[in-house]
Amino acid sequence: MTAKPTVLVTGGAGYIGSHAVLALRDAGYGVVVIDNLVTGFRWAVPEGVPFVEASIDDAATVAATIRDHDIGAIVHFAGSVVVPESVSDPLKYYLNNTVRSRSLIESAVTGGVKHFIFSSTAATYGIPDTVPVREDMPTVPINPYGMSKLMTEAMLRDTAAAHPLNYAALRYFNVAGADPKGRTGQSTAGATHLIKIAAEAATGKRASVSVFGTDYATEDGTGVRDYIHVSDLADAHVAALDWLIANPTENLTANAGYGTGFSVNQVLDAVDRVTNMKLDRRYEGRRAGDPDALVADNARILSTLDWTPQRADLDGIVRDALAWERHLGERA
Repeated sequence: MTAKPTVLVTGGAGYIGSHAVLALRDAGYGVVVIDNLVTGFRWAVPEGVPFVEASIDDAATVAATIRDHDIGAIVHFAGSVVVPESVSDPLKYYLNNTVRSRSLIESAVTGGVKHFIFSSTAATYGIPDTVPVREDMPTVPINPYGMSKLMTEAMLRDTAAAHPLNYAALRYFNVAGADPKGRTGQSTAGATHLIKIAAEAATGKRASVSVFGTDYATEDGTGVRDYIHVSDLADAHVAALDWLIANPTENLTANAGYGTGFSVNQVLDAVDRVTNMKLDRRYEGRRAGDPDALVADNARILSTLDWTPQRADLDGIVRDALAWERHLGERA
């Protein structure tokens, strides 16, 4: 049995990255975290995990980290993720998500790293003609966030064709929830995720929840999305790394979602159910560029990886998000 490589997790002090660090450690991988702490938290990196505070385009520091820790794989989460901000400040997104990723990919090639997992997004599809969305459907992003991620996918594809590096690009749908053991969760102030916002409202940190658009072509008129528990997503990264190691000449682009959609009202109904209270919903106009529905066809990830979702329950996702929100209130 070949020893498992040590994994460099970029953005490992952030929301999804910190869950992946836990999942990789639980699976027996050695982990090193690099994060510039612009949106991440030093406390989110578990004790005993080597931590490097640096930007991923600090090529000298990244090279030294790869060399000193004998890094064999990179799982890349570092980047900017707020869609409206990408519209108002596109150059920030092309710098953080594309230019800096290019530097990291070059560092991987130069340092002899064999495997690379990239945190991509369903925003690469733009507004799909049909749902559920398959990986072979057109990728026509409608905002700089989606385009910045799609450009990085292209760089990985071309680099893997030219160098001994294989990769997986996981296109996330709506990530929600928190570690069921209470070790980490969504902690960023001003987060834009619906379940995070609803959890803040349920714990008294917000007065209400805005619902943007009630005239979509959906059952109740509100937008439908595919919500995936962050710990299931973290486990998918471990399964993807196992697969890359077992299939060193193959690459994978796959949707990471459950294949089930819930409307905004259905999500808020779940919060009301779990808390036994009623959130104040403020109905507002549509936001530009929001599709009616965005749901994953997840057949490829289920058939390719040794991964089966364990937490595909909306009320459970809400419960974990609420537990973490209450924990944050105790920390404050």
